[in-house]
Amino acid sequence: MRTRTLLTLAGTVAALALPMAAPASAADGTVLTTGSAGGTAVAVGEVLTAPLASGTAATFYSSATGTSGISCTSSQFTATVTDNPSAPGTATESVSAHTFDAASCTANVVGVLGVTSITVDNLPYSAAVTSDGTVTVTPAEGSTIQTTVVLRTLLGSINCVYQAPTLSGTASNDDNTINFASAPFAKVSGSSLCFANGYFTAKYAPVTGSGEAVYVN
Repeated sequence: MRTRTLLTLAGTVAALALPMAAPASAADGTVLTTGSAGGTAVAVGEVLTAPLASGTAATFYSSATGTSGISCTSSQFTATVTDNPSAPGTATESVSAHTFDAASCTANVVGVLGVTSITVDNLPYSAAVTSDGTVTVTPAEGSTIQTTVVLRTLLGSINCVYQAPTLSGTASNDDNTINFASAPFAKVSGSSLCFANGYFTAKYAPVTGSGEAVYVN
């Protein structure tokens, strides 16, 4: 099946941002660097990408602690750096894509036969990455973070639409990751087969720019 622009249960959607852990001391360096902590500054306009960390899945479950919902093993986000100031500080990015390969997704919801697509709507989003590793994803003014999940069910195809005002994650330099842990979404439309709330969990790694790992300082 074809890959759809996502969320990042999200989008997806994800989707999303950059990596970090213990901040590196970089008195004269920038928040985002490549090669190492305190390394080469990431240029404004640089495109950053990250797939799911090897061996992990992006999940969209009906509760923060449960396992009922959707799981996908193939997902990626793409973001462009819009500001990379001196550290400590806050770098910003524009998240232009957050995709999930529906062929890699499974669902264990009663009455659901499979996943047709997961789409992150209302892109681009803004992502802010601070020197302490906090990642915050926000929509454009007057918009919302939104994910549309299309499911195959015993009653035919259904659309489940979920929204969140913002998404919060963390970045780590240990393995150049960005993590979302049970990020909450609320259902705004869809049949009774769509769970009332969705919780998005995913680990993206490595975050790279021009083929080099990205660090947060």
